[in-house]
Amino acid sequence: MQCLFLKINMFNVTNLPIAMKKITYQPIGIIHSPFTSTVRTPIQPSSAEGYQGTVEVFPEYAEGLKDIEGFSHLLLVYHFHLSQDFKLLVKPYLDDKVHGVFATRAPKRPNGIGISTVKLLRVEGHTLYIENVDILDGTPLLDIKPYVPQFHNAQHVKVGWLTGKENRIKTQKADDRFD
Repeated sequence: MQCLFLKINMFNVTNLPIAMKKITYQPIGIIHSPFTSTVRTPIQPSSAEGYQGTVEVFPEYAEGLKDIEGFSHLLLVYHFHLSQDFKLLVKPYLDDKVHGVFATRAPKRPNGIGISTVKLLRVEGHTLYIENVDILDGTPLLDIKPYVPQFHNAQHVKVGWLTGKENRIKTQKADDRFD
């Protein structure tokens, strides 16, 4: 078996295979929530307990919802559509120190992709009713995956710079630092 190793120079993408030069996704739906501004929005689903919303899956993707009602929780993959730029060093919500963006869950990222675990309340047609939503109203949905705890069975987890701050996660709300 042959292995192909590709060294990527982040400042020169001209040598990348054509399929890696640009990646395009199309939304499969829209997420609706009570949050119209980043300010005061929960920063994670664990701090959004009780907040409800809906996921409107576009009709052409509705068939893909077959059997989803059997799952209590879903992973929503979405696009941070209001983030126009990014910084590689950020001061996250739960710390006053600067960290690399990849060591945080800051919304302004090189590829503005967000992931949230939400509770599925019910399905009506191509609309999912969800709870514990921490996503802005009108956010484009890229994908839905069922949450299966056995697939996320990480053992001996370390939380880096968040150590000792875990009790603040459920109460922390967003401010304007990433607007």
